[in-house]
Amino acid sequence: NRRKAHVLDLRSEEAFKIGHLPGAKLADVAKIEAVIEALKLDRKRPLVLVCDTGAHSRKALAQVQKLGFVEVGVLEGGVQAWKTSALPLVK
Repeated sequence: NRRKAHVLDLRSEEAFKIGHLPGAKLADVAKIEAVIEALKLDRKRPLVLVCDTGAHSRKALAQVQKLGFVEVGVLEGGVQAWKTSALPLVK
Protein backbone atom coordinates (compact mmCIF):
# COMPACT_ATOMS: atom_id res chain seq x y z
CA ASN A 1 0.00 0.00 0.00
CA ARG A 2 2.48 2.59 -1.21
CA ARG A 3 -0.11 5.36 -1.31
CA LYS A 4 -1.21 4.80 2.30
CA ALA A 5 -4.78 4.14 1.21
CA HIS A 6 -7.45 3.35 3.75
CA VAL A 7 -8.95 -0.11 3.16
CA LEU A 8 -12.50 -0.88 4.29
CA ASP A 9 -13.66 -4.50 4.24
CA LEU A 10 -17.43 -4.67 3.72
CA ARG A 11 -17.77 -8.42 4.32
CA SER A 12 -19.25 -10.06 7.42
CA GLU A 13 -17.32 -10.05 10.68
CA GLU A 14 -16.97 -13.82 10.38
CA ALA A 15 -15.39 -13.57 6.91
CA PHE A 16 -13.15 -10.72 8.10
CA LYS A 17 -11.84 -12.86 10.99
CA ILE A 18 -11.05 -15.77 8.65
CA GLY A 19 -8.76 -13.50 6.65
CA HIS A 20 -8.60 -9.92 5.38
CA LEU A 21 -6.24 -7.64 3.51
CA PRO A 22 -3.38 -6.26 5.61
CA GLY A 23 -4.41 -2.98 7.24
CA ALA A 24 -8.10 -3.38 6.37
CA LYS A 25 -10.79 -2.19 8.78
CA LEU A 26 -14.14 -3.96 9.08
CA ALA A 27 -17.08 -1.80 7.98
CA ASP A 28 -20.77 -2.70 7.97
CA VAL A 29 -21.96 -1.44 4.58
CA ALA A 30 -25.34 -0.46 6.11
CA LYS A 31 -23.52 1.86 8.55
CA ILE A 32 -20.60 2.87 6.36
CA GLU A 33 -20.94 6.61 6.96
CA ALA A 34 -20.89 6.13 10.74
CA VAL A 35 -17.90 3.78 10.48
CA ILE A 36 -15.94 6.28 8.40
CA GLU A 37 -16.70 9.04 10.91
CA ALA A 38 -15.74 6.82 13.87
CA LEU A 39 -12.43 5.86 12.24
CA LYS A 40 -11.68 9.53 11.45
CA LEU A 41 -10.34 8.63 8.01
CA ASP A 42 -8.31 11.27 6.19
CA ARG A 43 -10.34 12.18 3.11
CA LYS A 44 -7.20 13.30 1.27
CA ARG A 45 -5.89 9.72 1.22
CA PRO A 46 -7.26 7.13 -1.20
CA LEU A 47 -9.96 4.77 0.07
CA VAL A 48 -10.33 1.22 -1.22
CA LEU A 49 -13.54 -0.74 -0.68
CA VAL A 50 -13.23 -4.52 -0.45
CA CYS A 51 -15.85 -7.28 -0.41
CA ASP A 52 -15.92 -10.91 -1.48
CA THR A 53 -16.26 -10.40 -5.25
CA GLY A 54 -16.36 -6.62 -5.76
CA ALA A 55 -20.15 -6.39 -6.24
CA HIS A 56 -21.03 -4.95 -2.81
CA SER A 57 -18.10 -2.55 -3.00
CA ARG A 58 -19.30 -1.19 -6.34
CA LYS A 59 -22.78 -0.62 -4.85
CA ALA A 60 -21.28 1.35 -1.94
CA LEU A 61 -18.91 3.38 -4.14
CA ALA A 62 -21.26 6.30 -4.93
CA GLN A 63 -22.34 6.62 -1.30
CA VAL A 64 -18.73 6.83 -0.13
CA GLN A 65 -17.72 9.27 -2.89
CA LYS A 66 -20.36 11.69 -1.58
CA LEU A 67 -18.52 11.80 1.77
CA GLY A 68 -15.74 13.92 0.27
CA PHE A 69 -12.93 11.47 -0.38
CA VAL A 70 -10.59 12.66 -3.11
CA GLU A 71 -10.16 9.14 -4.49
CA VAL A 72 -12.28 6.02 -3.91
CA GLY A 73 -11.69 2.67 -5.55
CA VAL A 74 -12.93 -0.90 -5.49
CA LEU A 75 -10.76 -4.00 -5.31
CA GLU A 76 -11.87 -5.62 -8.57
CA GLY A 77 -12.74 -9.24 -7.99
CA GLY A 78 -12.66 -8.69 -4.23
CA VAL A 79 -11.00 -10.98 -1.73
CA GLN A 80 -11.63 -13.94 -4.06
CA ALA A 81 -9.34 -12.39 -6.72
CA TRP A 82 -6.82 -11.43 -4.00
CA LYS A 83 -6.64 -15.08 -2.86
CA THR A 84 -6.47 -16.36 -6.46
CA SER A 85 -3.44 -14.12 -6.98
CA ALA A 86 -1.84 -15.73 -3.90
CA LEU A 87 -1.62 -12.39 -2.10
CA PRO A 88 -1.47 -12.42 1.71
CA LEU A 89 -4.43 -12.28 4.07
CA VAL A 90 -4.12 -11.63 7.81
CA LYS A 91 -6.29 -12.94 10.64
